[in-house]
Amino acid sequence: MATPAEFLKATTSGTRVVVRHLIEDGRATDSLGYFHLADETHCVVATKRGLETIELAKVIAAKEVPPPPAPRPRAGSAPGSPE
Repeated sequence: MATPAEFLKATTSGTRVVVRHLIEDGRATDSLGYFHLADETHCVVATKRGLETIELAKVIAAKEVPPPPAPRPRAGSAPGSPE
């Protein structure tokens, strides 16, 4: 089984991933988005907040995730009705 860092180094750009990694205070956080690139020490994930550069040495887990769900219809608008 590949380590999380090995998984990220082998991942294709544009793949949707979640990366769990340690932050400065020792807690873990997740970065969810589209994988951009990886080198020997860092990877980059395009999240809703922008590009996040993550140190591979701090990665605890990483995996591919399915596409986001389709947007839900707004309240008060029925399918097929004019807005």
